[in-house]
Amino acid sequence: MRRTTAGVLSSEQVLAHRIRRAEADEPERVIARLEPFVLERRRERLREVIGKRLGSVVVLLDAPYDPHNGAAIVRTCEAFGVQQLHVVERADVPFLVAGSVARGSERWLDIAHYGTAADALEVLSGSTLVAAEAEGGLVPEELAAIPRLTLVLGNERTGIGPALRSACSKAVRVPMRGFVESLNVSVTAAILLHAATRGREGDLDQATRRRLYARGLYLSLSHAAEILDA
Repeated sequence: MRRTTAGVLSSEQVLAHRIRRAEADEPERVIARLEPFVLERRRERLREVIGKRLGSVVVLLDAPYDPHNGAAIVRTCEAFGVQQLHVVERADVPFLVAGSVARGSERWLDIAHYGTAADALEVLSGSTLVAAEAEGGLVPEELAAIPRLTLVLGNERTGIGPALRSACSKAVRVPMRGFVESLNVSVTAAILLHAATRGREGDLDQATRRRLYARGLYLSLSHAAEILDA
């Protein structure tokens, strides 16, 4: 997919204006005002999904290029309950997402953008950084035992840059039996996140859960802004 294809979303568009509006107010105020207008089965579904989401597994993308891959990784993070996606962008190549592939999954993630690897590493200090690469010493099943995991995925063309690779204390590979020596980065992400999240209980702190619940209520109502502004 080309970066200029119709339907490709920029960083600003990924953080939709509705999400920005939903989180402009204190979560408890949003919840108090909007909850009565949302059906109980929808409220239960929001609480159930948010309760399973993870802060102990995050993904860090190093200068992704292809909007299709970017969207597929966003969707994979959402599917496996990974709440945080961190992206190091190149100055001339911003992170783009194909909307037709993401299918709205970007609304449920917290996506952070950085101009340098150093900025991202400062935020992710205290987490174990594991690089995804063909010669990694770990296999996917071992990721679930890492208490706080940052899975680092490289650029489709050049892999993980030196600054991020040197910060990774471990590397993981996807074992393969065929003649191919590598997989598409979005496929790799799906395989590794399935393994990394398996068996983990939801572990978001209460403040984050309430913020996401408020976001979910807002996104459930087409007239949410009018209710809050009344």
